[in-house]
Amino acid sequence: MSNQPWVQDFFDENTNTYSYVVADPQTRKCAVIDSVLDYDAASATTQTAHADQILAFIQQNSLSIEWILETHVHADHLTASQYIKEQAGGKTAISSKIAVVQKTFSDIYNLDVKRFNSQPVFDHLFEDHEAFQIGEMQAYNIPTPGHTPACLSYVIGDAVFVGDTLFMPDYGTARCDFPKGSASALFDSVQLLYRLPEQTRVYLCHDYLPEGRQQYQCQTTIQAQKQGNIHIHAGADKGEFVAMRSRRDASLAMPKLILPAIQINMDAGRMPEPEQNGIRYLKLPLNYFLK
Repeated sequence: MSNQPWVQDFFDENTNTYSYVVADPQTRKCAVIDSVLDYDAASATTQTAHADQILAFIQQNSLSIEWILETHVHADHLTASQYIKEQAGGKTAISSKIAVVQKTFSDIYNLDVKRFNSQPVFDHLFEDHEAFQIGEMQAYNIPTPGHTPACLSYVIGDAVFVGDTLFMPDYGTARCDFPKGSASALFDSVQLLYRLPEQTRVYLCHDYLPEGRQQYQCQTTIQAQKQGNIHIHAGADKGEFVAMRSRRDASLAMPKLILPAIQINMDAGRMPEPEQNGIRYLKLPLNYFLK
């Protein structure tokens, strides 16, 4: 049995996000990882152009969705998971530690966290290191907290999908200054990833063109990361990394879509219920993140 999944990437340049369709070539069952719902912040409108590209690819290649996976609760884009599920089926899934994110941000948004606890909004919550299948393709997760407390990396055959844990070697690692984030935890998470075979294909959730590179990229290897990641290469010092990451994070602006994105994404992509006038409304915590 082959351990090489068929991987197709989809890039959303507005948010620098890579989404993936990962398929078992034998059964044509597939997973969608880190989908994007187009969102215009100025007009507070959503569109489905990016997700429709994914759905068209799935239909054109006679694939069937089993899973709609999130590597974490994204702060830079809205997930299209509910739209994809409505159009083509599949089970939404994320780390069971989503409960930490839901509690933290329910306090920030002044939402009733009990609604998340009474009935899980995701179809499946993964426990750490839990195994699963895509068709006949074997898969499991590696907990990789740090960027957020609920980050997972998905190992599918000879590939790993690391979310925001790592970027391309010439760009380094993800920020860790969100609520409950931890540079120390991120360093330890990367060490877990570096235990994978060096030839393992590494697929990233984002790419930002550093100076000197002309093309966006989404794929690297464990070997390339260990040898050349500018923040955490093999033998990197943990204390030096934590100090560097803390200094760097202190200089970063908040992601432009963090307030609408987390509100939607921690609810598995569901929009708020319409109010009496039929309109849905998002909440914004004014001055909460004032530095």
